Amino acid sequence: MLKLIGINFKVFDGSKPQAILKDISLGIPDNKFIVITGPNGSGKSTLAKIITGIIKSTSGQIILDGEDITEKSITDRAKIGLSYSFQQPVKIKGVTVRDLLEVASLSQDVDKYLIEVGLEPSEYLDRELSGTLSGGELKRIEIASCLARNTKYMIFDEPEAGIDLWSFSDLTGIFKKIRKNHTIIIISHQERIIKLADEVVILQDGKIKQCISPEGFLKEANGSKM
Repeated sequence: MLKLIGINFKVFDGSKPQAILKDISLGIPDNKFIVITGPNGSGKSTLAKIITGIIKSTSGQIILDGEDITEKSITDRAKIGLSYSFQQPVKIKGVTVRDLLEVASLSQDVDKYLIEVGLEPSEYLDRELSGTLSGGELKRIEIASCLARNTKYMIFDEPEAGIDLWSFSDLTGIFKKIRKNHTIIIISHQERIIKLADEVVILQDGKIKQCISPEGFLKEANGSKM
């Protein structure tokens, strides 16, 4: 289980601190699919980066499977089961898809990870990440690298960003497959991803406004448009 206890994050604008996250406390049980949503600027990506250790909270605790990981580095958190997929996948000149997956899995048996995300290994393994890959292909490869790392907790920041509708349909299909054996946390505004969730966490002004079922969230959202 992942627990966030009293997470706060402040940045300084000159001499004046600005609160980005305010007393975030949340428990995420194992093997659950959680969507974090809310208005732009509500702190969603900041929270994801704090969980994975990319940035450090101003105060609060993060407990992973009973262990306090608040002071652990991003590398240490990755080793104990946390992975993070950026909104815009990293492109690395000279590094092939094969290189990425072999490093992630510590194995040369990497075909299966591409197959799991619907890509043919013979067509992709020797292509460069900085080459002609589309946004949808890069997203799938990044998900494949998460699978190769075999992390228990997978965090995705707006995985639908920058991909076409066809690729987005494939993406939701991948999440349906991998949700069975992993705890998945996704930052998203997309209705088709929200529908997959076990629970929707709504952030607003740096605080948790509400934790709600996807059905309840969509009913409220659609009601507000009427």
